[in-house]
Amino acid sequence: MTVQNTNTTTTDHWSPSLYQTNANFVPLMVDSIVSLLTPQPNETIFDLGCGDGILTRKLATDYGVAQVVGTDASPAMIAGAKEEAKKFNVPEDKLELAVWDGQELENSPWAGKGFDAVFSNAAIHWMKRDPEAVIRGAHAILKPGGRFVGEFGGHLNVLSVHSALIAALRRRRHDGIALSPWFFPTDNQYQQMLESNGFTVKFIALVPRQTPLPTDIGGWVDTFGGPFMAPLRAEERKTVREEVVEQLRPVLCDFEGKWTADYVRLRFVAIKN
Repeated sequence: MTVQNTNTTTTDHWSPSLYQTNANFVPLMVDSIVSLLTPQPNETIFDLGCGDGILTRKLATDYGVAQVVGTDASPAMIAGAKEEAKKFNVPEDKLELAVWDGQELENSPWAGKGFDAVFSNAAIHWMKRDPEAVIRGAHAILKPGGRFVGEFGGHLNVLSVHSALIAALRRRRHDGIALSPWFFPTDNQYQQMLESNGFTVKFIALVPRQTPLPTDIGGWVDTFGGPFMAPLRAEERKTVREEVVEQLRPVLCDFEGKWTADYVRLRFVAIKN
């Protein structure tokens, strides 16, 4: 089945090659969240915001899950995920990949299909427009008693670079807060949202996770900071990138020249009532 959400109109600022170069830690740092998911061979699992599809593919191949569906709002990332599946010869009836906005799942082809689990890693914080719609969508996709398991950016996530980008945009008379694409809730806030939308929360926590970067913070900005750069001309974008790198060098770069990002992850397990 080939499906695509035609309501997805946001600019696709994602690049699979940049993601694998500057954010290769994302699919690697998954042991904690996979241990919360505990995927089983006979299950159907929906990967909400699957990105480059590496972990999605592993659910099908390494964990032997019966059927996996992965969706992402980025056509570029889904194209990369399909290449990943093709490289490992994963059949389409075992791994389905589709372009779909995670905030539009209530009326998707998967609503009412009764998945055993909805899983999301490093994606929900990008769904700022309507984060409660994400929860309602997960609820619609799951069977009764099914589990919603996720990890995403929580309160104070990437505080240093987030504040530096907002400040750089403000200096240029742009609303950096409005341009920020991220939703970083506290654990209490997200628990209330889950419980208000038909879930019982079994586990939720904010977890600081200092994350070594494969490049300097400029590479991170290139990969994740696209929405902040949208109103800027090419030369301004270059200048903002340089400003952010120099501002954060004393804070995030050690004496060996290695950079670390100040991540805070929100992890949760919730059961559909």
